[in-house]
Amino acid sequence: MRQVHLYQQCSQIWSLRRTSALSNSSFSPFSSPPWLNIKYTKSFLSQKNKISGGGAMGTTELGPSDLRHVESMSHTPSGAGKINKLNAVILGDSLASEEDDLILPSAKFSQSALISSQQQYEKMYKKSVEDPAGFWAEIASEFYWKEKWNPNEVCKENLDVTKGQVSIEWFKGASTNICYNAVDLHVSAGNGDKVAIYWEGNEPDQDGQLTYSQLLDSVCQLANYLKEVGVRKGDAVIIYLPMLMELPIAMLACARIGAVHSVVFAGFSAESLAQRIIDCKPKIVITCNAVRRGPKVIFLKDIVDTALTESAKNNVSVDICLTYENTTAMKREETKWQDGRDVWWQDVVPNFPTKCDVEWVDAEDPLFLLYTSGSTGKPKGVLHTTGGYMVYTATTFKYAFDYKPSDIYWCTADCGWITGHSYVTYGPLVNGASVLVFEGAPNYPDAGRCWDIVDKYKVTIFYTAPTLVRSLMREGDEFVKRYSRKSLRVLGSVGEPINPTAWRWFFNVVGDSRCPISDTWWQTETGGFMILPIPGAWPQKPGSATFPFFGVQPAIVDEKGKEIEGECSGYLCIKRSWPGAFRTLFGDHERYETTYFKPFAGYYFTGDGCSRDKDGYYWLTGRVDDVINVSGHRIGTAEVESALVSHPQCAEAAVVGVEHEVKGQGIYAFVTLKEGVPYSEELRKSLILTVRNQIGAFAAPDKIHWAPGLPKTRSGKIMRRILRKIASRQLNELGDTSTLADPGVVDQLIALADC
Repeated sequence: MRQVHLYQQCSQIWSLRRTSALSNSSFSPFSSPPWLNIKYTKSFLSQKNKISGGGAMGTTELGPSDLRHVESMSHTPSGAGKINKLNAVILGDSLASEEDDLILPSAKFSQSALISSQQQYEKMYKKSVEDPAGFWAEIASEFYWKEKWNPNEVCKENLDVTKGQVSIEWFKGASTNICYNAVDLHVSAGNGDKVAIYWEGNEPDQDGQLTYSQLLDSVCQLANYLKEVGVRKGDAVIIYLPMLMELPIAMLACARIGAVHSVVFAGFSAESLAQRIIDCKPKIVITCNAVRRGPKVIFLKDIVDTALTESAKNNVSVDICLTYENTTAMKREETKWQDGRDVWWQDVVPNFPTKCDVEWVDAEDPLFLLYTSGSTGKPKGVLHTTGGYMVYTATTFKYAFDYKPSDIYWCTADCGWITGHSYVTYGPLVNGASVLVFEGAPNYPDAGRCWDIVDKYKVTIFYTAPTLVRSLMREGDEFVKRYSRKSLRVLGSVGEPINPTAWRWFFNVVGDSRCPISDTWWQTETGGFMILPIPGAWPQKPGSATFPFFGVQPAIVDEKGKEIEGECSGYLCIKRSWPGAFRTLFGDHERYETTYFKPFAGYYFTGDGCSRDKDGYYWLTGRVDDVINVSGHRIGTAEVESALVSHPQCAEAAVVGVEHEVKGQGIYAFVTLKEGVPYSEELRKSLILTVRNQIGAFAAPDKIHWAPGLPKTRSGKIMRRILRKIASRQLNELGDTSTLADPGVVDQLIALADC
């Protein structure tokens, strides 16, 4: 892999302008991390105790408390480097401009933060990597366990495929229940009247709420129904619901009785849903008749009907389809129905008792399956277990957002993705938080909807995707500034790296230059946050994921698997396991090992590229495999190619990802038609519709590029490197094409680029 200087690489990706770095850059990544050693010298404080706000933004006077705060963040072990030149702002004092390298937390925020200084982080992080068993056992003891783990066997792991089967276990032998920790404990502690879930519907006048006591009653009723129809511990349950309160209720009900839920995003097609039904063979499917998203009605029950018909053809039959009547979108009498299989939620669930015994499960018993895209075309069933996942998601939520019991928390993610599992449902509720669930579209009825909701519920923590940030940024500041947003105190970003321009708009406009941004990097497979800036603990660099969470030991390796120290670029791996790590791919442990552990023996391979700068900050540079990250949704190129080739007039297809202003990455498809089939706009639309129908609208190609042929080696391998350059219009960087079986095909593709 070609090594690129960090600043050059970031400039190519984001046109990032940075003006400072540690002058002393040699370090060992974990013995003495440089982010713990930053020294803010007197020259940094500038003449007359001023810090530049950048260009026309002017300067900000620092009072004595601010100076003491900066000095308190300046703890420097001997031999640390010094910052020679720096542009910085302090939260709440000035706008972050393009020239600002660091955004410092305000003294006021840090003083009340759970992690208030770099020294505190240093102490906790050091313990977490030197004694991970002791560190996590101490944290886990704050949760409820019916039976405790063997203190000598908190963690067992083997990440090295050369030493046997890969395995990860945390707290094995202990028994607990995540639903009990997320709901019952808060009611027993006298917090039953606290709001657990606020619900905002598609229309601004549609809303509702559930207290923790009401949530417990609803969960128990559904759990009792599931037991009545034969769902037992270890059985799979497919949940295909929009963001109604019934979605987290269904997840919790499954967890309460030890069933394994598999939530499928309600934007997936019938074919994608059928794939998941066939793979996990659920006892029951839970859905609703329809949902209204913006002005559009989506008939979910029809999609489920088609999926169940398809799965039956593959000898997987589901006896019960529990259907919630969503009256805001569709009337009951208009819903297609199959007697003997279909059951209305409202007709049965409310009739069951509001008390349901908890099924105590082993910490390593499965909690849920979540299917994610892979490079082979077949979705991967990521399996998370109970105990470690519970401890990790709750702990990361607590520190990543500096959670306080008075907070109103809103994550815009759907529960069909891992973010909705970890940071809409389990992480927040285990902490006893009040969570906002939103069913509608963020730009309906206009682009001010998010900020209207923030003001309506007095949201204090707002966690969303860079795609949404960029989309709302394009609409202009007016839609944001017409609302107060004074309740906000922490912002968050998830799904993909956020470019510095969007970061600054999020910080300056949405957060009024006073809210730290928790820019999180993690994956479906990791279960929870891995690299992020903990609010209040350290300065932030716009666009950087910052530093590892407790217990996470990142390593950047070259293509030969050699770990690189200091400032570098390479492949991001993780050295040791962490409690939230997934344990296997459902029914395919060999694929689990091949995909994640064989590329670099002894490491978990994330599949992401990463740079580390002179200050030790981590910068994620995107996927290095054949997975495209579209609006935070991971889509395998093989899945899209398979859908395109299923079209009767398509002979071959190759898909690559390209930069997209709003979605982060877009899907660019090169399509070769069958002999004699002419190019046409109608056919282009038909191909896109085929992908929409087979996978979902979010996977629809942004561009169909007609291809008389594809650039292949003599052995038949498609040279995707060349396709990416053509798609990105980097025609002067095509490189050597002499090894192609037909080099002339490249010129043909370039000629058809705008057709």
